[in-house]
Amino acid sequence: MRNTIVAIIAEAGRLPVPANTLADEADLYQAGLTSFASVQLMLALEDRFEIEFPDRYLNRRSFSSIAAIGQVVGELLSQREAA
Repeated sequence: MRNTIVAIIAEAGRLPVPANTLADEADLYQAGLTSFASVQLMLALEDRFEIEFPDRYLNRRSFSSIAAIGQVVGELLSQREAA
């Protein structure tokens, strides 16, 4: 899943640095992620993983790093499978 998330960040995140050079815990906002790009990133993640981010995940922390995104996406996928 990490590789997919990194690819989506590379496409939708519009970072000035290559997404594949970032550590899992690196702050994506410090790396150049804007609020607008975070919305685009969220939409791309929803499309790719066929999930929907509930309101409780619509915050800066959920998209702060590759690891944070992976955790949220993993939780949403688990919830979808349990339903």
